[in-house]
Amino acid sequence: MSMATGTTERDTAGRRPAWRWLPWTDGAGRFSALKLAVFSALLVPAALLLADAVAGSLGPRPWNLAIHRVGWWTVVFLMASLTVTPLRRTLRWNALISVRRMVGVAAFLATALHLVLYAGEQAWDLGKVSSEIVLRFYLTIGFVALLGLAALAATSTDGMVRRLGGRRWQALHRLVYPVTALALVHFFMQTKADVTEPILFSGLFVWLMAYRLWRRRFGDPAPAGLVGLALVAALLTAAGEVVGIAIAFHAPPSVIVRALFDFDAGIRPAWWVLAAGLAVAAGALARRQGPLAHR
Repeated sequence: MSMATGTTERDTAGRRPAWRWLPWTDGAGRFSALKLAVFSALLVPAALLLADAVAGSLGPRPWNLAIHRVGWWTVVFLMASLTVTPLRRTLRWNALISVRRMVGVAAFLATALHLVLYAGEQAWDLGKVSSEIVLRFYLTIGFVALLGLAALAATSTDGMVRRLGGRRWQALHRLVYPVTALALVHFFMQTKADVTEPILFSGLFVWLMAYRLWRRRFGDPAPAGLVGLALVAALLTAAGEVVGIAIAFHAPPSVIVRALFDFDAGIRPAWWVLAAGLAVAAGALARRQGPLAHR
């Protein structure tokens, strides 16, 4: 494809130019500032981890810290990939669809690195790694999620879309929902004490799934519907935190409920979920009333 005109160009062998496949070009081979920005952002966690490793800043247990940092970013990438569709539709920002594949592949690569780092912590004893995956349930869950992401990454190309057909490809790629759920369960189970972050990510996942259920049944939600989704997701997040902490730490539910409103001790996940959902609703409202709303 010509970067200037968008016309198709091929070499003498009928192949598209190599630059056509660069991560910062769009489907027509033109430079995309959005794709470059997202690609650069996806590289930042790996660059920071590498810099800390070289500088010896990973503490007394560098392998363990690296494993947890990469695992955290894996969940972030998964959540980001699921956020593309709601933001694209509510903000009417169609260009976002061009980065979803990139973010999804980054989630798979991060998950693979997560496993490689775990093998490194086990002194590259692959027999031990395999037995641990079989015997430890949270590792089994994580490995199943890795296999699911591998299948999604392997079939993410345009060629695989054509080979599978649109309907079968979409059905296969709905695996991202249970895969993300497994990743969150893995995150919960390997968290030793403070479950704030797993609860926060789970609450955001609830909103993302509620959005999809609403859209499938009623169509794209209006701003008022998005406000309702934010409230429901926040309430479910709060309820999950109360029940989960009460069971895990044998704490009275009334004490946990009071802690939800103790802002001096920090803002609990339900409030962040509510804020995120309301921000999307506000963005959708602004987009509807903006200068481009009736074009």
